[in-house]
Amino acid sequence: MNSPVSRRPRWLPLAATIAVVIVCIAAGNWQRGRMHEKQALAAALAAAERQPPVPVPEHSDDWSAWRFRHVEASGRYDPATQFLLDNRVRNGVVGFDVVTPLALPDGLFVLVDRGFVPLRGDRSVLPDLPPPGGDVRVEGRIDLPPRSWLQSGEPSGVLWPRLDPALYAERTHRPVIPVYIAATGGDAGSGLVRDWPAPDLGVERHIGYMVQWYTFAALAAGAWIVFTWRAMRRTGPGAGA
Repeated sequence: MNSPVSRRPRWLPLAATIAVVIVCIAAGNWQRGRMHEKQALAAALAAAERQPPVPVPEHSDDWSAWRFRHVEASGRYDPATQFLLDNRVRNGVVGFDVVTPLALPDGLFVLVDRGFVPLRGDRSVLPDLPPPGGDVRVEGRIDLPPRSWLQSGEPSGVLWPRLDPALYAERTHRPVIPVYIAATGGDAGSGLVRDWPAPDLGVERHIGYMVQWYTFAALAAGAWIVFTWRAMRRTGPGAGA
């Protein structure tokens, strides 16, 4: 009677090994692509830090090219639709980011993250930090709205789970630039913390994952070679002597 091992197709281990190697290499290539994207983003951040402020653009075919650029904008704040980004953490302290729409002279609006304020006491009393009135000039850094599923949910009153220009435009029926300004100076208002941390690009993490997946592919291929060599030795000349 043939054993279960002898009934197994001889091509099955090779097919399984090829499938594992393909999957691991594909995963490693994806991590390599993400690594290159993050390296390009780091280069863009470094280049933007060296450039002087420019007027905030009204339109752009590629807003991602404006990320981290230092800009300046003039207009009037709208305190009536100011909101607070909930559950912000800065240096281990929980609080809120104060976001105020800025009406630009051309009729467009841009959301300005004016800074961080810590939570004081309980959440029944929210901070009240009205923006400066009249014509103001704001300096800051353009950034893109976050796209994290951890920041999902709908606003509740003045508390918003995420900074979302598209949602603000939908609720106010206003033309809004699809980026925001992280204020660094100008007439952004006082009493707020603006030590914006550098984005965590995670280049090293992608390098580690890339090496890990390529190592898995090499181990799978190496294991198949070793097992095949051992099988050939057992079935070679003199194996049954």
